[in-house]
Amino acid sequence: MAAPQSDLPLSPLRTVAVVGLGTMGTGIAEVLARAGRDVVGIDVSEAAAVQAVTALEASTARAVRRERLTGTEREGVLARFRTSTDLTAAADADLVIEVTPESYDIKQQVFRALDGIVRPDTILATGTNALSVTRLAADSAHPERVLGLHFFNPAPAMKLVEVVSSVLTAPAAVSAVTNLALDLGKEPVAVGDRPGFVADGLLFGYLNQAAAMYEAKYASREDIDAAMKLGCGLPMGPLALLDLIGVDTARTVLEAMYAESRDRLHAPAPILKQLSEAGLTGRKSGRGFYSYEAPGSASVVRDALTPLSGGPGTPGRTVRSVGVAGSGTMASGIAEVFAKAGYEVVLAARSEEKAQTAKARIGKSLARSVDKGRMTAEAAASTLDLITPAGSYDAFSDVDLALEAVAEDLDVKQQLFAVFDKVCKPGAILATTTSSLPVVACARATSRPQDVIGMHFFNPAPAMKLVEVVRTVLTADDVHGTVRELCEKIRKHPVDCGDRAGFIVNALLFPYLNNAIKMVQEHYATLDDIDAAMKLGGGYPMGPFELLDVVGLDVSLAIEKVLHREFRDPGLAPAPLLEHLVAAGCLGRKTGRGFREYARR
Repeated sequence: MAAPQSDLPLSPLRTVAVVGLGTMGTGIAEVLARAGRDVVGIDVSEAAAVQAVTALEASTARAVRRERLTGTEREGVLARFRTSTDLTAAADADLVIEVTPESYDIKQQVFRALDGIVRPDTILATGTNALSVTRLAADSAHPERVLGLHFFNPAPAMKLVEVVSSVLTAPAAVSAVTNLALDLGKEPVAVGDRPGFVADGLLFGYLNQAAAMYEAKYASREDIDAAMKLGCGLPMGPLALLDLIGVDTARTVLEAMYAESRDRLHAPAPILKQLSEAGLTGRKSGRGFYSYEAPGSASVVRDALTPLSGGPGTPGRTVRSVGVAGSGTMASGIAEVFAKAGYEVVLAARSEEKAQTAKARIGKSLARSVDKGRMTAEAAASTLDLITPAGSYDAFSDVDLALEAVAEDLDVKQQLFAVFDKVCKPGAILATTTSSLPVVACARATSRPQDVIGMHFFNPAPAMKLVEVVRTVLTADDVHGTVRELCEKIRKHPVDCGDRAGFIVNALLFPYLNNAIKMVQEHYATLDDIDAAMKLGGGYPMGPFELLDVVGLDVSLAIEKVLHREFRDPGLAPAPLLEHLVAAGCLGRKTGRGFREYARR
C-alpha cells in the first residue's frame, strides 16, 4: 500500500508544542529550545509546568557553569520556552510532540482534541515506545500527518531518535521531522510501526529475561547487573536499568510487544507485575529491584537482599600453583593473568612446541604492556619466568588448581578431566572455562566431582574483569569459596551462577543478538540502523551485528543451539539467516565476511 500524498510543508518546523511535561517531555523541550525553536510546553498539571521551567533553568545554569552555553544564550533558551495548562496553546505550532502516559485512551483523547485546535498542515508526533502509531493515526482526522518521534532518556544527552512511520504517514511529514532531528544534532533512524521499534524492541526482551533470571533465584541482582556491565561493557546492569525506566513502564512495553509477537521471551516476567502492583516501580517510587535513598533518588541503599561484605567464610584450600591446559588465546590469556598475580603457572598443551608458542604469545602481550607503560620490563620478565611450558598434562601432578581452556567440545573436555583425575594430586581444584557446556558433565568424568567447578573467563582474559563462577549440585563449599577468593586475588570480579546453559552473560546476550538477526531477516530495519540504534539509544559499546562478526557466527550459532536445547523455548531457536550464513562459510571477521564484508589481511 502506497503512503498517501500530502501538501505538508518541508519547511523547518519553527514552533513546537510538547504535550506532557514529565522527565521526557521536559528534556525534549530543552533540546528544541536550545536548537532555536519556540517551544510551548503543555501539561494539565500546573505543578508539572512549573517543575519543567525550574528543571530547564537548572539545566541551562549547569551548562553555563560548564561553558557549554553563554549567559546570553541561556537567556535566549529560557525566553523561547513558555508553558500552559491548556491544549489550545498548541494552535500555532508547526509540530506537536505528545509525551503523555503510555495509554491509548489518554493519547487518543489528546489527538482528538488537537484535531480541532491545530492547523491542517501541523504534524502530530507521538513519543510512544510501546503503542501502535497506526492505531493512533487511524483515529485522527488527518492520519497522514501522524507519526512517531521516539526520543531516548535523557533526551538532551541521547543522540538517537526513532522516526516511526505508519502505512498512513505522508512522506513529507517524515522528511520534515527527520530534518528537524538532524538540526537538533540527533541521529534519526527510520523504522516501521511495531511495539518497541528497534532499540526498545531489542532492549526490553533482554530486560525481561534478566528479570525472569532474578525471579528464578538463579543469580543475585548484584551479580546479574555486574555480569552484564563487566562481561558486555554495558553502562548499566539490566535490573538497575529497569528501576530507572520504571518497572510499570517496562511491563506496559512488554505487554504491547507480546500482544503482537506472541513470543514467550516478550511475555512480562511475573515479578514485573508483582512489583508494579505493589507500587515498587523503581527509582521514582524509591524501591524496585533495589532500594533507593528517596523517591527519585539514584542512590542505592542497603536492604534485606544486599549481600554481606566479605563474601563466603574461610575457603580452606591453599592455591600456590596453577595448571592451565590449552594453547589458544584464552589459555595463554588466563596463564598471563595468574602469573601477573604471582602464581606459578604450568602451561600445558598437546605438544611442547604448542606450549612454547603459547608462552611466546604471553611474552608479546607483556611486551605491549611495557611499551604502554603499564608495567616495567623487570616485572614483565619476572612474570614470564613464572610460566613453565609443558608438552604433557603429567606436569599438573603438583598444581593446586588445574584449569582447562581447550576447544568447546564436551567429549574433548571430558577426556581432559579424566586425565586431570589421574594426574592431579588429591585436593586439587579442577576447573573448566566452558561458556556453554554443562560443568557437571565434566565433573562426572572424574572420581571427585566435589572438586570440579566452572571458571568462565571472558576474552581477552587479561583485560576483562568478569569471571562467572559456576557451581554444580556436587561442588564442595570450600571449592566454591576458594575460587571466589582466588578471583579477587587475581583482580577479577566473580559472579555466582548455577550450572545451566549460557550462565548469566550468554543466556542474556545471545537471545538479544538472535532477535536482532530476526529484525533484519523480516526486513524491519537494516544492519546499520540496528547497530546505530543500540549504540546511540542503549549505550552499547558495539552494535549487535558488529559484535556477532567479532564473536564469530559459527560460535554464536553453537551457543544459540545450546540455549534452545536447554530451555526448549521456540523464541530461542536460531534465526534461519544465521544458520544460512554459517552454512555458506560466512563466519564474520575471521573469514572476511559475516553480516558485513571485511578487507582481507
